[in-house]
Amino acid sequence: MMQIHNRVLREGSGTPLILVNAYPVDGRMWEECAGHIAALADEAGLSTFPIWAPDMPGSGLSPTPSDEQSGRRAANGSYPDALDRMAEAYVALMNEAGYKRAVWAGLSMGGYLVTDLYRLHPEAVAGIALCDTMAASDGVGGEGRLATANACEEANSTQPVMRFAEPSPEDSTVKRSQVFIDRMRAWIGEQHPQGAAWRQRMTYGRPDLTGVPETFDVPVVVVSGELDPTSNPGVMKPLAERIGVNAVFTSIADCGHFSAVEHPRTVAAALVDLVKRVG
Repeated sequence: MMQIHNRVLREGSGTPLILVNAYPVDGRMWEECAGHIAALADEAGLSTFPIWAPDMPGSGLSPTPSDEQSGRRAANGSYPDALDRMAEAYVALMNEAGYKRAVWAGLSMGGYLVTDLYRLHPEAVAGIALCDTMAASDGVGGEGRLATANACEEANSTQPVMRFAEPSPEDSTVKRSQVFIDRMRAWIGEQHPQGAAWRQRMTYGRPDLTGVPETFDVPVVVVSGELDPTSNPGVMKPLAERIGVNAVFTSIADCGHFSAVEHPRTVAAALVDLVKRVG
């Protein structure tokens, strides 16, 4: 089974909140947001629940899965079984710590994971947050992931994904700030090239999860940055509407794709509200 390095940001009792990171960074992206979650939960008088931000396999301190751990490898180099196997590893991480259910929050690639986890193990999900993500597969546009994977491996470098740290004039105020740029560059520079490549191959090979959100039978929050080029409210609000009455939609102004990093307190407030609804 894949190995996952867990980052425990707060100890506690009761149902844990497990935060799943985006590409191409690791669980550290949730640390500031988690601080706001803890403070807002305390202000609301909630019991002290655990908060985790594990490093997704292939990121941070989690090793890159082997071919054997990843399952089938398609002719184009993608891994059709890897997302499912990663979901199993997250559930095992939770179970081994003595928990049967968690509130799961995923941003971007992390959202693919928590959606697939619900598909495979709905009994392990007490609540779910989808932040700047989607349920559909990439379709014909996904080949860029494989090109990125090849580039990282051939250069033995994460430089091919450093573009995630580079803003455009249309990006949010935060993403255009030097503080954000420097932090993202540092995080990306500390990733392993093989892990960055693996996560792209895993994501390309993932199953189409389009119909899964409609099956969510737990409290849900859907978060979207208004300036997100791929998961803006035009994409995310209809997703929340398909989920139905269980879903609360939060739109964040002047916010791009990395909502939990760009506006950590706003995302924290949405997640604390989710924990309240679960509790």
